[in-house]
Amino acid sequence: MSHHPERLRVKIFADGADLPGIAALAADPLIKGFTTNPTLMRQAGVHDYERFARDLLALVPDRPISLEVFSDDFHEMEKQARRIAEWGPNVFVKVPVTNTAGQSSAPLVARLASAGVQLNVTAVFTLDQTATVLAALAGGPPAFISIFAGRIADAGVDPVPVMARAVALIDTVPGVELIWASPREVLNIVQADEIGCHVITVTHDLLGKLGVLGRDLDRFSLDTVCMFRRDALAAGYEL
Repeated sequence: MSHHPERLRVKIFADGADLPGIAALAADPLIKGFTTNPTLMRQAGVHDYERFARDLLALVPDRPISLEVFSDDFHEMEKQARRIAEWGPNVFVKVPVTNTAGQSSAPLVARLASAGVQLNVTAVFTLDQTATVLAALAGGPPAFISIFAGRIADAGVDPVPVMARAVALIDTVPGVELIWASPREVLNIVQADEIGCHVITVTHDLLGKLGVLGRDLDRFSLDTVCMFRRDALAAGYEL
């Protein structure tokens, strides 16, 4: 296998809300940006949204950071987005592709993009959604579109053709980049790299597996056998 982390063209953004973990990852030049969301923040025990966000921005002032609105009302989403965008020049405001009623956020995305707000449109699953969002972002500042490839795979659909077509579509609009979101395994990083995807978000636990990328499989096999033997001895098994 010829893939190695330092040879990847796809940019790796760390996905999480654990500030000590983020601080450690900020020292790694392989990590090109950071993303989070309300679910990850809640899991990490975050209670004060703005304080967490400002602490995060203080830790990472030099790379893109995506912070998500949490209202379900488009008017309130816009107010939140504009406020969050003021917190730093490296902030990208995450706006969901629809509200919980399934209404498209494209008009809001267009207004925010026209106002110069850097956006990351999230929870995108289809090429139709991608095209609609892309049209709304055209002519605005730098932006991302996050397609949840991992969840597409969870539904039994191969995400690679979807993502490859999305790359071709998004490459027609300057300044917009595609994020492969919700990867499930290291292979997804390789797949994203091979199709020319611009960015992949990777959780902290999955980042811990990057050391295996490009490993010789015969050596990997032997190490696995040694692991089984070592654990059997440690357990003191007898027959």
